[in-house]
Amino acid sequence: MSYDTLAHIIKLGGTVSFFAVFLLSIAYALWPKNKDKFERASQIPLADLDAPEI
Repeated sequence: MSYDTLAHIIKLGGTVSFFAVFLLSIAYALWPKNKDKFERASQIPLADLDAPEI
């Protein structure tokens, strides 16, 4: 196995791994069970906190 062949296989493996992680993260974000968690998290910036501003 030459260096070029090995480099090609490693590049392909990295691309496939990245794509798989990307798809899993999209599936996690869109999973119906997680909807409430993301809805609550989306309201955090709008919450009126009692902490004084610096």
